[in-house]
Amino acid sequence: MPEQDLTQVDAEIAKLIGEENRREHESMRLIASENYASRAVMEATGSCLTNKYSEGYARKRYYEGQAVIDQVEELAISRLRALFGRTAKGGEDDIHVNVQPYSGSPANLAVYLAFCQPGDVVMGLGLPAGGHLTHGHTVSITGKYFKSVPYGVRREDHRIDMDEVRKLAKEHRPKLLWAGTTAYPRTLDFAGFREIADEVGAILAADIAHIAGLVAAGVHPSPIGVADVVTSTTHKTFRGPRGGMIFCKKVHAPAIDRAVFPGLQGGPHNHTTAAIAVAALEASQPGFVDYAKAVVENARVLAEALVERGFGVTTGGTDNHLMLVDLTSKNIAGKPAAQALDRAGIVANYNAVPFDPRKPFDPSGLRIGTPAVTSRGMGKAEMSKLAEWIDRVVASPTDEALLAKTAGEVKALCDGFPAPGLRI
Repeated sequence: MPEQDLTQVDAEIAKLIGEENRREHESMRLIASENYASRAVMEATGSCLTNKYSEGYARKRYYEGQAVIDQVEELAISRLRALFGRTAKGGEDDIHVNVQPYSGSPANLAVYLAFCQPGDVVMGLGLPAGGHLTHGHTVSITGKYFKSVPYGVRREDHRIDMDEVRKLAKEHRPKLLWAGTTAYPRTLDFAGFREIADEVGAILAADIAHIAGLVAAGVHPSPIGVADVVTSTTHKTFRGPRGGMIFCKKVHAPAIDRAVFPGLQGGPHNHTTAAIAVAALEASQPGFVDYAKAVVENARVLAEALVERGFGVTTGGTDNHLMLVDLTSKNIAGKPAAQALDRAGIVANYNAVPFDPRKPFDPSGLRIGTPAVTSRGMGKAEMSKLAEWIDRVVASPTDEALLAKTAGEVKALCDGFPAPGLRI
């Protein structure tokens, strides 16, 4: 008897997937951590590899039947080592890669397990200044099991204060120093962090989850070969599946591998590993460099267009794929602005800005990113139009007729820029 497809087995889920597919086509997706995976990446993710358990590492498994799986994992590793080795300090010779973390947060937890004991001092960019929960924030396990000393940004320009980082590091002597962000629009000084880590004897960890695609393309400086360990997701600017990866110097390979398995996880998700390999192959093509450059250029153009319309943009602009927009001058908070934009077909997330006087669930700003719209082929002209729409919606967030009209205009534009991977 022929096997039934999803529509026949579960019409409700099939309908919801179809609705999401339509939503992702019709809207301009500006969430900085989102993108479009290619049809090839999604095909690998939905393959028969999801059926196989593979505890351990290639050639050292606890289950039999790994002849194919070992090749998949080794291929993902070799492609990533070659890809990121192109821009790494010292090339790929001293790079060890682990592709088994289930996502970015588990990858970061593996770093703590590899190098720290409960109660050790750790330092990372504070969440209100653009850091990530797993860099030691108090609501995260990383802030509960370790003594977290956050560093911040300068009040006058909202840039990371490396003098403060050095001062705090010398005072508190952290075991682990994070250089990484989730809402920071400027280039990171990995060499400066390396100097500070060496001065206090800290392990330097760089989290490039947001900028991995930019790093691979040479559009952002690489911390690989500079930091002791580098963690990342495999989606966002990298355009792969929802997974994680860790790069480290070979001297740290045993500690990192033990931390991932058996320290934190059981068997890896082999279908995700295969999709990571596909994404790495796609990122090795010349067109990916053009894409990464366009991501940064689109962000710059959009930020400038918003500033021209009277929006506050922290640090005055951006060097990467995202910007933080302070809505204080527009007399609206981030949450109602984001909700109104969503109804108008423009999807962003409300976000705190540095030294935000408002509460985290009702902050002053928006975080806006250009990876997804750039994947659709949009460029400077579309960014200018987008700034016009954002200005219009923020000025009249309760005018439902205006929001509906804008959503129609957004859809018309999106119809001319088919998104990778979607079925229209």
